[in-house]
Amino acid sequence: MEKAFADIAHWKHRKWTRTETISRELIERFKATLLPHLADSFDVPLGAHWCLCPDVMGNEKLGEDGHPRLGQLLPDPGLPRRMWAGGELRFHQPFAAGERVTKESEIEDLAFKDGKSGRLCFLTLRHRYAQDGGLVLDERQDIVYRAATQISGAGTAAVAPRALEPDWTIAGTSTLLFRYSALTFNGHRIHYDADYARDVEGYAGLVVHGPLQATYLLNLAALKLGSLPQRFSYRGLNPLIAGGTFGVSCQKPGPIVAGNVMNQAGVITMQSEATA
Repeated sequence: MEKAFADIAHWKHRKWTRTETISRELIERFKATLLPHLADSFDVPLGAHWCLCPDVMGNEKLGEDGHPRLGQLLPDPGLPRRMWAGGELRFHQPFAAGERVTKESEIEDLAFKDGKSGRLCFLTLRHRYAQDGGLVLDERQDIVYRAATQISGAGTAAVAPRALEPDWTIAGTSTLLFRYSALTFNGHRIHYDADYARDVEGYAGLVVHGPLQATYLLNLAALKLGSLPQRFSYRGLNPLIAGGTFGVSCQKPGPIVAGNVMNQAGVITMQSEATA
């Protein structure tokens, strides 16, 4: 059963901190996984911050889904299925290789809402990355919790205009998903256990990570802008199922670079906006 908001309200503003050095080895592994679809003018590839400072817990502290069990770092709203729904990045400076990074996380907001698919819990996380005493990145991460019985495949089903040709076409292989999960220390089984993804969480197959899609959009936006975006926001619309190819596109009709990821059927799975 879902919990009342009063049961988890005390989690709001809870903070925790961890640190990690940006090693050349991490950078090389990241490049080996995502090249050639990266902006190559940065000392630390854009999106590599999602590999830094993961929440490290022993296997005995993980839930059935492979994530740390709720009630440890994040509250347990009584809705066990979680989705990374979107977020926003605000860069203050580039990351630098070899620097020690401190990541402070804070539960910024919690709210229950009733949606078309049932009861949902929205959690907003704020991550602040600092190196050498200065703020590098301020990140908002949006997480949605849903009931175990809800089907995960439902979405807005927006379809990209047929005239829109992708800038990049990427093979969404299980190997790509496995290597990205390893880079980010993400144990969520929807990315590597097809039976679990289908039979337990209701997806049509393995799911391409939200931050992986956002990483491609962020790098393509940087190429279109010719610089590090000061602001980058993204929102998941539909699950992106692995197994085929998917397209990544960005357009720059003005100061804002608008991007999307779409599957082979032309259904948009993620949208983004970036500004210099």
